[in-house]
Amino acid sequence: MTVIVLTNCPAGLRGFLTRWLMEIAPGVFIGGPSARIRHALWNEVKDYAATGRALLAYTTDNEQGFTFETWDHKWHPIDHEGITLLRRPKQRPAVTATSPPPKGWSNASKRRRYGKN
Repeated sequence: MTVIVLTNCPAGLRGFLTRWLMEIAPGVFIGGPSARIRHALWNEVKDYAATGRALLAYTTDNEQGFTFETWDHKWHPIDHEGITLLRRPKQRPAVTATSPPPKGWSNASKRRRYGKN
């Protein structure tokens, strides 16, 4: 089983993938191609994704029963003692009510965020 998830990719790439996979939701493709075809499809996705993001997940013979690859995602797969996990980027600190509002905010946005001034 192979699953490819596309986000913000060209429509032509989605049409290309429908030759080998079934699109079950917008940008979500599933199917059972051979490893050679899956590798070729993933190379095409990486070449034509432009500013979009892509995720490939497929079954393998390991402890998890699957593996995955990402393209231009903020989360990156890492191997931890034989198990593939996703590493998330660190969260930015939240804006507090005591910090000054960023430039470019409207007066209404400042009042909603920081209270009446």
